Amino acid sequence: MKKIILFILITVFIQSINSQGLIEKEVLSIGENYSRINAKTNWTKIDTIKFGKTNDGGIANFYYSKRDIEKIRVQRFGRTFSAITDFYVIKDSISFVHEKYHKYNTPLNSEVKGVQNKHNFEVSDINISTTEEVKSYFIKDALIKYIHPNDSAFYPSELYLKRENKRIINEFKRYYRLADHNTETKPPLLANDTIVFGLLMLALGFIFYTSSKKQGLWQKFYSIVPALFVAYMLPAVFTTAGLIAPEWETVNKAGELTIHKTSLYFMSSRYLLPAALVLMTLSIDLKAVYNLGWKALAMFFTGTIGIVIGGPIAILLISMVSPETVGGAGPDAVWRGLATLAGSWIGGGANQTAMLEIYGYNQKLYGGMVFVDIVVANIWMAIILIGIGKSKGIDKWLNSDTSAIETLKEKVSTYSKKIERNPNLTDLMILAAIAFGAVSFAHFGAGYLSVFFDDFVKGIENETTKNIFTFLSSPFFWMISISTIIAILLSFTKAKNYEGAGASKFGSVFIYILVASIGMKMDLTMILDNVGLIAIGVVWMTIHALLLILVAKLIKAPYFFLAVGSQANVGGAASAPIVAAAFHPSLATVGVLLAVVGYAVGTIAAIACTILMQIVAQ
Repeated sequence: MKKIILFILITVFIQSINSQGLIEKEVLSIGENYSRINAKTNWTKIDTIKFGKTNDGGIANFYYSKRDIEKIRVQRFGRTFSAITDFYVIKDSISFVHEKYHKYNTPLNSEVKGVQNKHNFEVSDINISTTEEVKSYFIKDALIKYIHPNDSAFYPSELYLKRENKRIINEFKRYYRLADHNTETKPPLLANDTIVFGLLMLALGFIFYTSSKKQGLWQKFYSIVPALFVAYMLPAVFTTAGLIAPEWETVNKAGELTIHKTSLYFMSSRYLLPAALVLMTLSIDLKAVYNLGWKALAMFFTGTIGIVIGGPIAILLISMVSPETVGGAGPDAVWRGLATLAGSWIGGGANQTAMLEIYGYNQKLYGGMVFVDIVVANIWMAIILIGIGKSKGIDKWLNSDTSAIETLKEKVSTYSKKIERNPNLTDLMILAAIAFGAVSFAHFGAGYLSVFFDDFVKGIENETTKNIFTFLSSPFFWMISISTIIAILLSFTKAKNYEGAGASKFGSVFIYILVASIGMKMDLTMILDNVGLIAIGVVWMTIHALLLILVAKLIKAPYFFLAVGSQANVGGAASAPIVAAAFHPSLATVGVLLAVVGYAVGTIAAIACTILMQIVAQ
């Protein structure tokens, strides 16, 4: 028996040596091909394709030998970085990839090198920027050797190599497709925003028509699945099927790559959301909101703590099953990337960007974290929306006291019925004037305040303090805040009486359009693209949810506080009002107020979370 085991071990050892020898032989062959291509000067032709914008785009050069592409050089430029990637090709497949990434010492302030930064007197200079260089060797699209010259202590895990293999191959295929200038990357079937908007409105009309049925199949369906959830998921199905898309690329006959993006979410979030907040808040009873008590804030901060401790616990649990999933070193360390999720799931986009700057995560891999953010946060929001349809049963199980919420809803409903009238054209025009006049003023004020605070924040010398207050430079933060303040002020005037003309109903229409535009950003197939990181996100969000349920049970908090407290953290000002308004239009303001608190504490709490994740990861 011992002889058999010894024989097997010797055989495996010999095969391992032979395999390593074959790899080194292939690497030598790849190196010879690399030298041959770089020495070549008599190319049949060199095609050039420009893509993106001048300050955030790039150039791809295709080197032809007869009809075959032997090299692709891609140069990308941004305000904070520049990158050069050389793909060396053999028979339509990559053999060697050389990536060089420069992160500038400070963002470029103009196209002229050496323009002085008025806050820290530092200049943008590529010669003193940080540089990362990676060399990858391939055989038939399989990564066989990976060299990270800048970090000799970097030993990539098997999962990391698989991710890099997939990323590089996808990038190569993307640029290789551009080589045929007569071929367009496939756009969605419906690319015109006007047509897509019509489709979304038809979908919403269908949902409301079927949900109004009092008997039959539809009545049974909507007794289980809330209409708001269907309004969210149906556009996601359209996107998954390729009918519509949030973003796509095309190449014209001149070889120029154009990135297309729908404007529907921007329109909904920047115009309709603040208008909805104004219309829904006109009849707000501020005293009644105050009477909701301390449980609203308690559940919000419970949600925050759930995110703070959920990250490190998720890393710990996943590392027991798949240690390579939470590995990485230097800028590629997974915990650095998860820091950006913590910023997003406690505050918002500004806090997420701040965490990216603080911890210096590799921006080439950042897209993967954004992907996890989209998938996990959207799945969690879908679960919350389903729960709204079951809120009475959940409240009964939580043994919660909903009297303050019911009092507020009853007060607003009674007031609405008291002043309810059939609106005439004058009423409708005044409602439009109030809503979009407030939106206009909010955008005007946000433009000035964001610039003012941007200068203020940049003037703070301490980097940590600077990043904590980054949210103050966000126009979206100020737009939402100003809209809410205007609406609250109007609630003390005669404008409050326009609730009788259907102010909150029109606000609800805008909210449903926003929900549909958020839903179309979700491609359901993305869930399978990166199972490892998705698993971390799911475990993380599960801990957040379990803590909320536990505390809600202990303090007998209504499901409303649980749902809105969670979304004020995870979804921010864009989705917290949606969830709050799903309970009753008068409650939308509660979602906004809690989301604003999230902006304020987002970066500080995310830093605490990241410190814990770093300790656990190491």
